[in-house]
Amino acid sequence: MIRRFSVNDPQTWDATLLRLPSPHILQTWRWGTFKAGYGWRPFRWIWEDERGRVRAAAQALYRRDRFGLLGILYLPRGPLLDPTDVEAAEIVLRDLEETAHRLRAVFVRIDPEIVEAQGPAAEGPRDPVEVPLKTALQRRGWRSSAESVQFPASLWLDLTVDEEELLRAMHPKTRYNIRLAERKGVTVRPVGPEAFDPLYDLYAETARRDRFVIRPRAYYRQAWTIFYEAGYAYPLLAEVEGEPVAMVVIYRFGPTAWYFYGASRDRHREKMPNHRLQWEAIRWARAVGCRRYDFWGAPATPTESDPMWGVYRFKRGFGGRYVRFIGTWDYAPWPALYRLYTGLIPRYLAWLRRRHWRRVGVEPG
Repeated sequence: MIRRFSVNDPQTWDATLLRLPSPHILQTWRWGTFKAGYGWRPFRWIWEDERGRVRAAAQALYRRDRFGLLGILYLPRGPLLDPTDVEAAEIVLRDLEETAHRLRAVFVRIDPEIVEAQGPAAEGPRDPVEVPLKTALQRRGWRSSAESVQFPASLWLDLTVDEEELLRAMHPKTRYNIRLAERKGVTVRPVGPEAFDPLYDLYAETARRDRFVIRPRAYYRQAWTIFYEAGYAYPLLAEVEGEPVAMVVIYRFGPTAWYFYGASRDRHREKMPNHRLQWEAIRWARAVGCRRYDFWGAPATPTESDPMWGVYRFKRGFGGRYVRFIGTWDYAPWPALYRLYTGLIPRYLAWLRRRHWRRVGVEPG
């Protein structure tokens, strides 16, 4: 028998995650605490069998609409479980379905970081992976969602090899650009909260140039501070003759480091500061004992027509393995209400994006 229990202690929660396959930063106690400041209520559950063995864990974020009538339940990169554990998968999904009914949620959404296809280093997917969890989702009537919160794929770099092997596995042009940045005087240094405002300025400048919507300054200051103070965030700043030109914020938890935030100016781009930044971030992740560097995002199908192609090409130059996940899945207690909600919300968000770009004086592309 597998039973669900609530967890109310931060240390117990994070320690439990580390006992499961692929513990994720978005399932940590601190991420739930951070999102609680923005209207979400975190629930934290573990599933144990009769021998006391943890079979699964899930941090679910819940929020209601402005009228308090309906809500949504979202498990960022959860649930965490062995994807071949069919018994645990069935019970976890059943409990989530019951919780959605009890909380009057329009839907419960999951996007576990479980690999569906993978390819050799720096290439697209070739080999499908059997995923019993996906079969269980289909059997129980969950819907594959076209609306994703997290990226559908990523590039994973193996950090268990030495630095020379990492360099040899890179694309020759990437290796050349790292050395070029060093010759051209690009310096990289770790920074702390005193530099969070300049980091945000770089991020905002990048958002205007690349036309993506970002949140207010206070959101990022809090997101960086809460993990920096715990030792889970590592901000790096690249400079040319003392002028900030690029930044990254790397997060880590357990065996993995994630390239979470990145930004750069147009000035001095020919000196390749982003290549030097990534290499220093990779070296740091390896030095603190991480076994994987996650480049945080790649297209579901990498093609030159994809808007993410340029970013993907930059990331794959570092030699990571392409992985595609099983995607985003929704359970809808009331299908008609779900169709109404998911049909209106995307159009509303598109209108908000258009209004944002008109406000800042940029026509959406």
